[in-house]
Amino acid sequence: MTPTTTAWAATDATSPLAPIEIPRRDVGAQDVRIDITYCGICHSDLHTVRGDWKGTAYPCVPGHEIVGRVAEIGSDVTRHSVGDLVGVGCMIDSCGECAECRDGLQNYCRKGSTMTYNSRDAHSTAPRTLGGYSGSIVVTEGFVVAIPEGMDAAAAAPILCAGITMYSPLRHHGVGPGSKVGVAGFGGLGSVGVKLAKALGAEVTVITRSDGKADDAIKAGADHVLVSTKRVELARAARSLDLVLSTVPSRHDLMPYLGLLKRDGAYVVLGALEPLTEPVHGGLLAGNRISVTGSMIGGIPETQEVLDFCAEHGLSVDVQVIGVDGINDAYDRLAAGDPDFRYVIDMSTLRSV
Repeated sequence: MTPTTTAWAATDATSPLAPIEIPRRDVGAQDVRIDITYCGICHSDLHTVRGDWKGTAYPCVPGHEIVGRVAEIGSDVTRHSVGDLVGVGCMIDSCGECAECRDGLQNYCRKGSTMTYNSRDAHSTAPRTLGGYSGSIVVTEGFVVAIPEGMDAAAAAPILCAGITMYSPLRHHGVGPGSKVGVAGFGGLGSVGVKLAKALGAEVTVITRSDGKADDAIKAGADHVLVSTKRVELARAARSLDLVLSTVPSRHDLMPYLGLLKRDGAYVVLGALEPLTEPVHGGLLAGNRISVTGSMIGGIPETQEVLDFCAEHGLSVDVQVIGVDGINDAYDRLAAGDPDFRYVIDMSTLRSV
């Protein structure tokens, strides 16, 4: 008999998420079964559920910021033990053979990573993978990370997506003391980026469209705030930043941001996973040797690294913990505007619905 668990799923692009029973595979020799205690809500959950990126298979169970306790392990598992507090992020498998996988960059697997939800999976008992808005999940041990001792479990959940998304480009571009980093967009993702960049020793400037977010940005640790609609402010800050991490979630004009970069600066696209149709002037790129680049989450070793880094530096993501019956309201609020905290679902509330 196929094991099942309760989950919250979307049955189409417009209906509210609601509880259903979903299958989970039996625990194999290299598998870990996790009883989920918390799962973060990511903006990509909203996009996927509502069909914004096309290709969503329904019913869709989102959730790739998963924290829980190991409930069962396979006979060959050596990295985790029953009772351990662990996490699962955006991926649950990859080919393991390509150069990227061998380098610990499973997120860039040449054959395509198996994502935690809405992804085809040879091991799955469902047509597509089903995510963490659920009571339990079974994952190959190599894609399960350890939550450091003493770290708040609810606050750890967003590090598995938001945290690694911001940490990976910071590390890749060598950010450290003396670096000047811009964070474009100050929502849940941007606030995490500010904290990580500051902990690495950088001077941080938040670039936002809203005057109302300035105080929150400073409270999060930003040294400066620029309002992107005030072109005089941007002109004064021209060629002042080494790196801009863009969390802007939709197509936008890059030019005002590119003007903020020093020679050899880089603009990293993180949020706008769609065509960037506004023109970029080649003269600005060539004249300052500026790069427009991108980054997507991080590999498993780097995900463990960012968890350990946050624990070592006492960094905590600002979260609002909700019950499962608050998922649809949280989605509506995310759609209306990106708050400067992350929603996290207390999955123990599955039992009360």
